[in-house]
Amino acid sequence: MYWFNPKNIRKAALSGGFLLLITFVFSCRPDNRQSGAKMVYFDLKAFFRADSSRLAGLNPAVVKTVTHNGVTETKTVHIGNWSQELNLFIQSDINRPAWKNSYSVSTSDSAIIYKALTPELKTRRIIIKKAGEKVQWVLIYNHTKNLLYETNEKLSYFPDSLYQIEKSQHVKLMGRNDYKVQGTLPKR
Repeated sequence: MYWFNPKNIRKAALSGGFLLLITFVFSCRPDNRQSGAKMVYFDLKAFFRADSSRLAGLNPAVVKTVTHNGVTETKTVHIGNWSQELNLFIQSDINRPAWKNSYSVSTSDSAIIYKALTPELKTRRIIIKKAGEKVQWVLIYNHTKNLLYETNEKLSYFPDSLYQIEKSQHVKLMGRNDYKVQGTLPKR
């Protein structure tokens, strides 16, 4: 039979097994909200999802400036999907059961600071400035380094006025790229 080749079957079995293993690994990592685990840190994901919904309802005209390696373009736009626009902030949430002891916490009357205790964690530092229970601003510092690339991100969010994403990435064999995205919301 022309289609039967033991090497092809072995490759297919290995590929299928690998895909099943990956699927199994990711399916075993429940979200805190699904597992009922208590939130150890500020719920960044819920905060940005709520603000995404609020901004979607307001549908403000945003002055959006994008800079890539020194070349800048500015446009006034209406953001169609705020959850997608603020996704890097949402992805920086540190409330995972495996990370419950992975960050130091410093608090004062008006600020909370989370610092990663190990260099393997992508989200290195989160600073949340509050006035009472209201969040005034959030700063997030992310860092990723592996054999292929190194990335630094600074995410700044000021509800009702501005969000900014600064990203510097160095990819081996391709060089450095610097990005900055700034969205300015209209004054109310």
